[in-house]
Amino acid sequence: MPTPPTLRFAAAFLLLLGGTASANPDEADADARNPGGRPNIVIVMADDLGWGDTATYGHPLIQTPNLDALASQGVKFTQCYSAAGVCSPSRSAILTGRTPYRNGVWRHLSGVHEAHLRSSEITYPSLLRSAGYETCHVGKWHLLSKPQFNTDEYPQPDDHGYDYWLATHNNAEPSHRNPRNFVRNGEAVGELKGYSAPLVAAEASRWLKEIRDKAKPFVLSVWFHEPHSPIATDPRFTDLYDGHENAVYMGNVTQADYALGQIMQALDEEGVSGETLLFFTSDNGPVARFGGSTGGLRGGKRSDHEGGVRVPGVARWPGRIEPGTVSDVPVIGTDLFATALDVAGVPLPDDRTIDGVSMVPAFSGTPVERTVPLFWRTHVSPPDNRVALRVGDWKLVGDETLTTFQLYNIQQDPREERDLAASMPEKTAAMKERLLAVWKEIEAEGPDRWWKNERQQPARGGKLNY
Repeated sequence: MPTPPTLRFAAAFLLLLGGTASANPDEADADARNPGGRPNIVIVMADDLGWGDTATYGHPLIQTPNLDALASQGVKFTQCYSAAGVCSPSRSAILTGRTPYRNGVWRHLSGVHEAHLRSSEITYPSLLRSAGYETCHVGKWHLLSKPQFNTDEYPQPDDHGYDYWLATHNNAEPSHRNPRNFVRNGEAVGELKGYSAPLVAAEASRWLKEIRDKAKPFVLSVWFHEPHSPIATDPRFTDLYDGHENAVYMGNVTQADYALGQIMQALDEEGVSGETLLFFTSDNGPVARFGGSTGGLRGGKRSDHEGGVRVPGVARWPGRIEPGTVSDVPVIGTDLFATALDVAGVPLPDDRTIDGVSMVPAFSGTPVERTVPLFWRTHVSPPDNRVALRVGDWKLVGDETLTTFQLYNIQQDPREERDLAASMPEKTAAMKERLLAVWKEIEAEGPDRWWKNERQQPARGGKLNY
C-alpha cells in the first residue's frame, strides 16, 4: 500500500522535529576529536517492537524516518534476533553475551521472584568502564524483580558497570505519559512531564552534552518503553494516522522513532557521530492485539517462532560500515556483548561460556563463525515451541518436553509454513542431537534451581513452567 501524500509530508516534517543525524556523518564529523581511536558505543532498544512495525522493514503506514535514515547511513539486518521471545531474558543476553538460562535471567522479572542479573555476571559496560570508558544507562531496566529494584541487597545498574543511570524497574507507570517511577542514580525523581521515549532520549542527550567526561570514549544504553503497553502517545504522533483504528499504536512507534532522532541529533551536535557505533534493535517480537506486526512471520511475543524473536537490527559506524548495506547474516542480541568488546579492543572473558560472537564481519555481509549455535528457550512460549536452534539456514523448533520437533529452512521459508521434520528425518535427528547437547551445557552452567523450583503454573495448558 503506498504511503498517502499527507503522511509523506508529515514524515519529512518529523525529520526536522526529531533531528536525525546528517546524511553523511563522515563529513559532518570530519573534525571529530578521536580519529582512529576507540569508538563510542550506543545501543538503542525499543520494547515489543515487531519486525514488521517500521517503514524501514516494510510497514506501509507507520512512519519511522529516523530509523530509515539510520539504515541509509549504515547496515540493515534482515535476520536480526532477540535472545528470547520475552523482555528480561533478552536484555540480560545483550549485557552479558550469554544466553538467558546460562546467565540466570531465564524469565521476565515482575512482581516477586528470586531471579536477577547476578553480580557474578560480567557485563560489557563493566569491562569497558574498566578499560577507560564513561558509561550511562537510561530507560527500562527489568533485570531484577520489583522488590529488588533500587535496593542495596541486589545489584543495580551501577553494579553492572554504569557510571550514571536513570531507569524504571519495568514499564513506565502509569503509562508512557507523565511517568512517575523513574529513579536517577538511586534517587526517585517523581513525575516527569511528557512522554517516555522522548524523556529518556532527552536525559541521554543531557548526559552526552553536560555530564559525561568528554575526554573519554563512552558507552550509552538507551532502552525505550515504547511500544510496550500500557501505551500512551503524544497527539502530534497519533494525529499522523488520524482515523486509523491503530493510530495510537502506530503513533507510539513514531514516537520512539522521534526519540531515536533526538539521540542521533545529540551525537551530531557533540561532533561524535563519526566515531560512534550506533545500533538499534528491539527486545522481542510484538503483541498483535495491541497493534503490533511481525511482517507476516509466524508467532509473536513469547514465541520461539520467527515472529517472537526476529526483530529490527540497524547499525551505523561511519568509515567502517558502508552506507546503505543490507545484510542477511543472522545475528542476535547476545552478539552485542562480543561486538562491543571487539570494536573497543577489549578481550572476551575466558572464565565462562560466551554464547555471542562479534557481528563486525556481518556489517559487510560476511558470515560470522559460531561455536555455540543460535539458541532460544522462552519460558512463556506456547508448549509446542518452547525451544529453538538455528544452524546455517536450518531451524529446529522443539516442544516443552524436548520430544516433538519441527524443522524449517529459514532462508527459504522465513514464515515457517513448511515443516520438513517428517520428510527429512536424518536432518531432524542431527539438529535434535545438537539442540539437546546445547541445552545440557546451558542447564549445567546456569542456576537451574531458579527454574526447577518455579511455582508459577505452566503457560497455555503446558506441562512445564520453564
